[in-house]
Amino acid sequence: MDSIIFDLDGTMWDSSEVVTVAWNDVLRRYADIPHVITKENLQGIMGLQPAEVGTILLPGMEEAVQQKLLDECCEAECHYLAKQGGVLYEELEAVLTALSAQYKLFIVSNCQKGYIEAFYEYHQLGRFFDDYENPGRTGLSKGENIRLIMQRNKLENPVYVGDTEGDQKAAAFAGIPFVFASYGFGAASGADYTINRFSDLLELFN
Repeated sequence: MDSIIFDLDGTMWDSSEVVTVAWNDVLRRYADIPHVITKENLQGIMGLQPAEVGTILLPGMEEAVQQKLLDECCEAECHYLAKQGGVLYEELEAVLTALSAQYKLFIVSNCQKGYIEAFYEYHQLGRFFDDYENPGRTGLSKGENIRLIMQRNKLENPVYVGDTEGDQKAAAFAGIPFVFASYGFGAASGADYTINRFSDLLELFN
């Protein structure tokens, strides 16, 4: 193994509380939209493509209106997260410090442009990662973005760490082993490895 590619939500942090505030602040600007977003709503869509998120959280709207609201909510959440951050999983920085001494580290997340940057900005963790990618920049699926990271950085034997079945399918698409973070938001079966807390990566790979 020469590298580790990470999912973000449910794998390295939980941003749902701050994102919930951001989304509801946007929706309150529109008196004709009765939607209220809960933290549980957001945790249920973590890892989905932005277009899928709009369909689930803002149903029954004209596509143009839905897209406008989604764009505003996504912009607001990046702004809020850059200023307030999210909840990092236990021992995250210490584990990244140890792993980065042995492996190249990367992030591939199904998020909009600016989201990973907000994670870096508030928590000052960008120094651990060589590269990152998301559909907000490329328009590609998670599996395609994993492949892009592999090609761009000439990776030969990476693993992907994530917390959902979608993450597992993306790793399979890219042809690399999958490490399931069981403490996250989703479920997966048949993973190559399973971790019950982030620091378990040190037992696997350190």
